[in-house]
Amino acid sequence: MRGAAGYPAVEALRALAADVRTILGPGVKIGYAADWSEYGSYVPPGTDDLHFPLDPLWADAEIDFIGIDNYWPLADWRAGKDHADADRHSIYALDYLQDNIEGGEGYDWYYPDGAATEAQLRVPITDGAYDEPWGWRSKDIKSWWQNEHYERSSGVREALPTGWVPGAKPIWFAEYGCAAIDKGANEPNRFLDAKSSESGLPRDSTGRRDDFMQMQVLRAIQSYWSEPGHNPISPVYAAPMIDLGRAHVWAWDGRPFPWFPNAVDVWSDGANYSRGHWLNGRASARSLASVVAEICEGAGLADYDVSELYGVVRGFIADGNAAPRSVLQTLMVAHGFDALERDGKLVFRSRGLREAVDLEHAGLAIDPELSQDYQMVRAPEVELAGRVRINYTEASGSYETRSTDTVFSDDTAPTLSVNDLPLVMTAGESKTISERWLAEARIARDSLALAVPPSQMVLGAGDLIRFGEGDYRIDRVEDRGLLALQATRVESGVMEPSDAADVVVAPRPFVPPLPVYPVFLDLPMLTDLDVPHAPRLAVTARPWPGSAAIYAASEDAGYELDRLEELAATIGLTETVLSKGPAGRFDRRAKLRVVVTTGELSSATELQLLNGENAAAIGTIGGDWEVFQFETATLVAPRTYELTGLLRGQLGTEAVMPAEWPVGSHFVLLGEAVGQISLTLAERRLERHYRIGPAGRSYDDPSYEHLTAAFDGVGLRPFAPVHLAAKDNGGDLDVTWIRRTRVSGDSWESDE
Repeated sequence: MRGAAGYPAVEALRALAADVRTILGPGVKIGYAADWSEYGSYVPPGTDDLHFPLDPLWADAEIDFIGIDNYWPLADWRAGKDHADADRHSIYALDYLQDNIEGGEGYDWYYPDGAATEAQLRVPITDGAYDEPWGWRSKDIKSWWQNEHYERSSGVREALPTGWVPGAKPIWFAEYGCAAIDKGANEPNRFLDAKSSESGLPRDSTGRRDDFMQMQVLRAIQSYWSEPGHNPISPVYAAPMIDLGRAHVWAWDGRPFPWFPNAVDVWSDGANYSRGHWLNGRASARSLASVVAEICEGAGLADYDVSELYGVVRGFIADGNAAPRSVLQTLMVAHGFDALERDGKLVFRSRGLREAVDLEHAGLAIDPELSQDYQMVRAPEVELAGRVRINYTEASGSYETRSTDTVFSDDTAPTLSVNDLPLVMTAGESKTISERWLAEARIARDSLALAVPPSQMVLGAGDLIRFGEGDYRIDRVEDRGLLALQATRVESGVMEPSDAADVVVAPRPFVPPLPVYPVFLDLPMLTDLDVPHAPRLAVTARPWPGSAAIYAASEDAGYELDRLEELAATIGLTETVLSKGPAGRFDRRAKLRVVVTTGELSSATELQLLNGENAAAIGTIGGDWEVFQFETATLVAPRTYELTGLLRGQLGTEAVMPAEWPVGSHFVLLGEAVGQISLTLAERRLERHYRIGPAGRSYDDPSYEHLTAAFDGVGLRPFAPVHLAAKDNGGDLDVTWIRRTRVSGDSWESDE
């Protein structure tokens, strides 16, 4: 049961609970989920009264548990470095958030009005009269649960307690959570919804999406109350105060991800997802710290520290042969963190957290290797890339490969830096990385070399120093009696996430794992880049699965991937007979009607034909194939074309042209979608096994076609000679002919 605004009718709720138990049986658990600021202990505004309006309900034998909506603030973080909590390194720090579960706003202090909130003027929560401050603390459920309750009227404490028995009922978190939004921990229940009058940002939030904020709040609450010292055992029912097995995170939506939130034409609240409370599509993510820790453990490194490493990893495509160092390097450049050695321990630290150490000119040491007290160098701008492209795997749809381009508005150089990141991320995250890379590249043009005395021995690689007007990150430290430092210019602002708008990834309709239709073609060489003895393969399907995989083996086991075919071939069957025709010249009278499974056919000009357009093959599976071209393709019925203006017997295939190609002969449009498979010369004419099917499935899936085939290697076959002539030469017969070349024979400049 859940409460509404105002005092609930306690007697009616007790009666309802009894009715529910009667209907559902004695095993059902019944409780009442309340707004704790009103119904735990209620303090009417402007009075000294203290009431416990639901105590009669909590004490009732029909009620099994106490329900609480837990959205109390776990932070009071503001922009800049001068706010009240700035002594902590980060709003993401788990210990900072945990300290505010039973502390901070609503426990130690409160804001009396909006002006005090804005200025962070905190008023302590105290009770000088009876030393029961928990009555005014919205967060202090432990004291509320462990103590008897005495109501007050006009500041006077009643002589007798309410009917509540300390520790009598377990507490369930009917709801708890945090929106995935910047500074969500300040006000975890704030949300954005244009259709709601309560829509708004958490205090001091920029409104940017922040999935890690949501993750850290959930981790803080769960881990804090999992500690036995924080979650006392009841003397009544001998179990913890808070039943974490009954804690309900808001919200796991029943709608399937990624259809929700991307199908905005179906669900109007899809636009609220990216900065909302939903766990769909987020619960499978890992913290950056946990991923780095796992890599370290896998490499046998036990002495490491990831406590100041913040970020979320949605997916990482790791090469099983990659060294841990290279895997970490990828994460470091993507997430912007450093690996530092401190007292023999490897410390990983997100950038932009620590304050820079001020170095004054007067406090420098004299380095004999420098021509002056310090040395600043700016690299030439010509070395910089003005634009960055990141290729990544998108996280919000079908895990397809996407790319993000970022360019400075004043960039005129054509230099493009292309980077393939083996990471699963959103478009906004990829934009953040590319913008940071560009900014850091310009800022890092400035380098600094100086020396400090041994008294500054605490400085190490990765620390920040402030010198002159800028901050610098120490890249190298050399101990030569003095500390010689080499540093690179940095600005903490580049670590701010991008303001890029969310990209809605249109969900792809579900495609069942239907089989594909493969056709092998043992053809002459179509280009001078062909492998002469290797056959071609055309694959099609309706619908096309996105890509088809071709696996090959010498037996029906031990298959290896031969190739991936991304394009569906245009394959069809003939509906009319094609009789034998002239080779090497246009046949304007012949007509061939074909019906294609997928794809389209189009006409071509005579010049385009002579340049190789509209080449096709007609033949039979496992038999001969004639290569021909067609000038005109006329659509005469759905997916049915009539082909005219034929050039027959191309590339020497007039030798296999039969008296007629019958109805039902295979037709394959030759082009980019009909590529060669791998075949060594030694495997020519040897039967091999092939499994061909949707690339998203394993080759043992029922959707795969299993074929066996052997190939003659028609590309090795010489073309028949032409212009045969015989001349009587005094009783001898002189025979002459003109040979035809298979490769590069069209150019007059080529050598024979």
